Formats: sequence, structure tokens, C-alpha cells
Amino acid sequence: MTRAPVQTATGPAPRQAQSRARGMLGPGVVLAVTAAGVAMVSVVDPHQPGHYPTCPFLALTGFYCPGCGAMRMVNSLTHGHLGAAFGLNPLLFLLLPVFAYLYGRWVVLSSRGEAMSSVLFRPWVAHVFLGVIVAYWILRNLPFAHALAP
Repeated sequence: MTRAPVQTATGPAPRQAQSRARGMLGPGVVLAVTAAGVAMVSVVDPHQPGHYPTCPFLALTGFYCPGCGAMRMVNSLTHGHLGAAFGLNPLLFLLLPVFAYLYGRWVVLSSRGEAMSSVLFRPWVAHVFLGVIVAYWILRNLPFAHALAP
């Protein structure tokens, strides 16, 4: 028979604390990798040619993919140029608060030892999201929607 963790006056039982620390490993790694990537893109300017490889989809087809302009957008954001950042990848710019919400929810739930869940993970939301990405991908390559191109 397994015994339930015992709450002490000083805090949760050691096993429960270890479980919570292990649960925070994922969000911590994602934060560290994201911070490192943002720092690198902030310091090594993607607006200057030759610092990063060209988008393979753009190089092969001549069309912009949904991610084209993302590194330049991050660089512009880190330097406080919000208008320029929006112009480089409007979809990603508008999705940043959604990603921040999902990350914050993940951190809170992980700190409680709970699994990540959200209404945004329902299949219909994923289908709508995929449809928006495909529509954005097509639109940003059409002549009348040149404002969506990086």
C-alpha cells in the first residue's frame, strides 16, 4: 500500500517537492532555450545578410513561408521597434500573447504538479489554427497583400 505525502509545518513532503521540481524542468528548459535564441537574434542582426541562412522554402520556391521575417521581427522587438516588428511577420506578432498565455499556464500548472491543459488544445482549435496559417501563407504571397510580406 502506498502512503500519501505528508504535509509538514515546513512545507510539502520531499517526494512531492521533487515531483514539482521535475515538473518545472520542461518550462525551465523552454524558457532557457527561448531566452538564448532571443539573445542571439538580438545581438547578431538578421537584417544584415550573411549572418543566418536563407529560408529554405523561400530559396527553393521564391515564395514566403509563414515564418519568413520571424527572426527580423524578434530583433526589432528586442530593440523596441514595434511597428517594424509587426510589419515583418504580423501573424506571429499577433500570436505572441497567445504563446505567452500558454507558457504562463504551463508554468502555473507544472508548479502545482498538474498536467498542461487548455481549451486551445481542442481539435477544432487546432484545425482553425492550421487553416489560418495556410491562409496567411497563401495571402502573403499574393500581389494585393504585399503588406503581409516581410
